[in-house]
Amino acid sequence: MREAPHVLGIVLAGGEGKRLYPLTADRAKPAVPFGGGYRLIDFVLSNLVNARYLRICVLTQYKSHSLDRHI
Repeated sequence: MREAPHVLGIVLAGGEGKRLYPLTADRAKPAVPFGGGYRLIDFVLSNLVNARYLRICVLTQYKSHSLDRHI
């Protein structure tokens, strides 16, 4: 099995998502629900975990309250 990388995974999750407007009226783009119980950011975080990143930092900005609660 591969050794875990010794780096910090950084996720930029502060998008306003103007093109997804009714979905992003009250939340950031990464916090948009997808497929029932998931959010868009879950796919990125899942890929990082599957790549064995042990340290992950999520940078938020625009309407991040629901995203912060989800994470």
